[in-house]
Amino acid sequence: MHSDGGIWFTDPTYGILSDYEGHKAEPEQPTRNVYRIDPASGAIEAVVEDFIQPNGLAFSPDETKLYIADSGSAKHEVPRHIRVFDVVDGRRLANGRYFCSLDVGNPDGFRFDVSDNLWTSASDGVHCFSPDGTLLGKIRVPQTVSNLTFGGPKKNRLFITATRSVYSIYTKTNGAQYP
Repeated sequence: MHSDGGIWFTDPTYGILSDYEGHKAEPEQPTRNVYRIDPASGAIEAVVEDFIQPNGLAFSPDETKLYIADSGSAKHEVPRHIRVFDVVDGRRLANGRYFCSLDVGNPDGFRFDVSDNLWTSASDGVHCFSPDGTLLGKIRVPQTVSNLTFGGPKKNRLFITATRSVYSIYTKTNGAQYP
């Protein structure tokens, strides 16, 4: 959610690919998109339409950029990457570009720390990337990681959801503060 009240979301087809996560069905739309719900009118608009399976997304702490994971390589032969877009007037996206790729698994959920490093889920744990997209390191987890968030009184505890477990680890950094 953007501080202006706009709600941004993705529509991957994972819940309808089989009866495992939902109910198997055909997609109702020809493409997988990123959408924004306008807080004033309630209108829904597709803001990006060229992903294979857009999934996790997060605003940079200053809300000038939106990072979007494409987890399409789980079912297709495409890169395992996160792209970044400039946010224009809080409503539109521009200048879409590659940010980083995972060497193992697919990006899904991710969060930022106070140094603008991006911490993302992966099949072997959590990967941490610098603001320029350089891999800084990994936290190995024995199960595939789906999501993560910083929490605790100081936001220095990383909570990690995995296949069958929830893990937590204290970090030397803190989760980012948002407006």
